[in-house]
Amino acid sequence: MSPRPLKVAFIHPDLGIGGAERLVVDAALGLQERGHSVDIYTSHHDLNHCFEETKDGSLRVHHVIPPFPRSFKGKFHIFFAHARQLHLTTHLLRPSAPEYDVYFVDQLSTCIPFLRMLGNKRVVFYCHFPDKLLANGAFVEGEMVRRQASLLKRVYRYPMDWLEETTTRQADVILANSKFTARVSKAYFRSITQTLRVVYPGINISAYESTLDDNDPDNIAVTSDIPTLISLNRFEHKKNVALAIRALAALKPKLTSSTLSKLRLVLAGGYDPRLEDNMLTLYSLIDLAKSFSLTYNVITPSSTKTPVKIPPLNMTTHNPDVLFLLNFTTSQRTALLSSPSTLAFLYTPANEHFGIGPVEAMVCGVPVLACDSGGPTESVLDSPAEDKTGWLRTPDADVWADALLQIVSLNDTERDALSTRARARARALFGMDAMASGIEVALVEAVGMGDVSRLGFNAWLMFLGFLVAYFVGPLIFPSSDG
Repeated sequence: MSPRPLKVAFIHPDLGIGGAERLVVDAALGLQERGHSVDIYTSHHDLNHCFEETKDGSLRVHHVIPPFPRSFKGKFHIFFAHARQLHLTTHLLRPSAPEYDVYFVDQLSTCIPFLRMLGNKRVVFYCHFPDKLLANGAFVEGEMVRRQASLLKRVYRYPMDWLEETTTRQADVILANSKFTARVSKAYFRSITQTLRVVYPGINISAYESTLDDNDPDNIAVTSDIPTLISLNRFEHKKNVALAIRALAALKPKLTSSTLSKLRLVLAGGYDPRLEDNMLTLYSLIDLAKSFSLTYNVITPSSTKTPVKIPPLNMTTHNPDVLFLLNFTTSQRTALLSSPSTLAFLYTPANEHFGIGPVEAMVCGVPVLACDSGGPTESVLDSPAEDKTGWLRTPDADVWADALLQIVSLNDTERDALSTRARARARALFGMDAMASGIEVALVEAVGMGDVSRLGFNAWLMFLGFLVAYFVGPLIFPSSDG
């Protein structure tokens, strides 16, 4: 434990619904439980698209609306992300801003040198995955499958990539969400000399054990006596949720039991209608389900103040083969994971940096099927048989269908034994207390480093950009959080 309670400011770009956001929420809650004071600062916080803890008073969230859009005609996302965070940084460094002992920054490192040099405070950075690798192509460990990029795009990305590496290495302590991310970050950010310490994302286990309201219409809408496969992922193309639909279609002809022949798939995840990728991904998944003659329905929680508008697409409201659940609630997530009808959890992204979904499933004792790459290879055990908590397979629909056939065919004894092992592993390695403890150690270590050294040349260059963003930006772009 820390020798004294710390005042900690979290800086996160967009407090929506996703794995990174879940980590921030649970890390903040965990630190609060350990006696620390936590404030979260963000450039975007939509009360219709966020986790409950960020709006029910559990956490103090400061939404600072920036004068910059998220993009310009669908382009320059990372440029505006930098600008939005610099604007957020000016809010933290204003004379009337609260004093903090240390800053915890994740995802975007732009603000680190300013918080250190101008705020004179130490900074802990939590690395999810280098943006330069996400932007430049499909990353497979050991190689970069690069997209064909124009000269203009390469010229645009060069300073962005330089800025990411330069600002990241100025953090006093750098954490990574998995050994996979730590290896890759060190390999591609060669100027970083410090060792990246792994602190696995943790989850609030008690939230998955809470008593559910059986009369809650939102829970009733997603649960069923029909054997169920579930997937929890944002509706983004890179998450490869299409693999789950293809695997279901390949599995159905293999099922001989009349009960299992009614097997359904629930695809639940964050959906932001502002994002073209979300919209196109959802529509492409619907088209894919239709191509396999699978019935489907699309629903949102009844509590959603602004329901997502989906045009009528011949949906089936009663017992569809595929249920699309947009922006699920915490209660719906727990209801799905704890339902006795849920037979397997499908985690479709390949080379995922960590992936909180498999851990959520393991906490609830649900067998996991995930890709055999990236973070899930650290959370899910495929062998030996006596330690098995799930299946790791190459992302091929026929291969997944064979694995699913094994999973749905488990007898009660086999399923109970696997569930017991999964719960024990999740509690030991991925509980919120374990994550909070690891982050707390890093924060205390950073505070113990004492005063921050004076500005270097690179920091002065970035300070100039900081001033430009602060004074010139509002003149170019009208105030908007879109």
